[in-house]
Amino acid sequence: MSTNHTAFSQKLLEFIDVCNDGYAILTADDKLLGCNQAFADIFYQEHRTMQGIHFDELMRRSFVERKGIRIEAENIDLWLHAAHQRRRQNPFRLFEVDLVDGRWFLMSEQLLPTGEMLLQAKEITKQKVLEDQLHSRVATLSELALTDELTKVANRRCFVESTNTELGRCQRQDLPSALLLLDLDFFKSVNDLYGHQAGDEVLKAAANRIKKALREYDIFGRIGGEEFAVFLSETSPQTALQVAERVRSLLASFPIKAGQVELCITVSIGIALCKGDSTFEDLYTQADSALYAAKRNGRNRAELYKLLGED
Repeated sequence: MSTNHTAFSQKLLEFIDVCNDGYAILTADDKLLGCNQAFADIFYQEHRTMQGIHFDELMRRSFVERKGIRIEAENIDLWLHAAHQRRRQNPFRLFEVDLVDGRWFLMSEQLLPTGEMLLQAKEITKQKVLEDQLHSRVATLSELALTDELTKVANRRCFVESTNTELGRCQRQDLPSALLLLDLDFFKSVNDLYGHQAGDEVLKAAANRIKKALREYDIFGRIGGEEFAVFLSETSPQTALQVAERVRSLLASFPIKAGQVELCITVSIGIALCKGDSTFEDLYTQADSALYAAKRNGRNRAELYKLLGED
């Protein structure tokens, strides 16, 4: 071996010894030929004591001592079996692992034709924290884009998109459904007499009461102003009327506190039933017509579109 090559190999080992990245070499039968201290630190070990340890034993130690790689499993043997299904299948593999202490590492496995494996571990904890923060911000922005800021229910855009999706499913499966359009009675008087802050309190309280009257899977949103909407999937006309009456009754049952005053708030409701290939626009127009009839007939009531004109 040339002097230059020997010097290069020696210097390379010196760099690996002081490197922040972890390095380890496994034999073809998965025993640790050697590693630097950065790699041993992942497992809370001294690198001199790790030589000759089998990969399976190293993982078992992590599992039992709850140190090193986080192993989300109840049975270590099953976990090892799954791990061996992924390892040594390709000349090169890149993957992420998280540790019990919260750190994250980007790991790589490089195989030689003779079976020896070079492991490299690079800490990426800061990048993962930034990634999680970015995902959280994106989720927050997405929620803000789909949520009514005042009442914290779905805004018009979110409600329409969700309803269109569920309406299509009900139509494909030939399931009944209904759209409820709700409008708080005499809401303009609340703003005129008590101010917009009181009006906001009324809207928030009304939205909370309406939600309590609905089923968990019903789609509920604020369309605009004092107008709300509910889409009822897999719902018969009788059930739609029952839900509307439950909403009406709960809202009218006791006053809403807005600032220093308590206000009796009622709601008028228009109901449209899905028929055939009805679109959201069709249902909205029909529910709006029924809502107008509820207002005309005295408010604090629900009207079903298909019954309009029938006496």
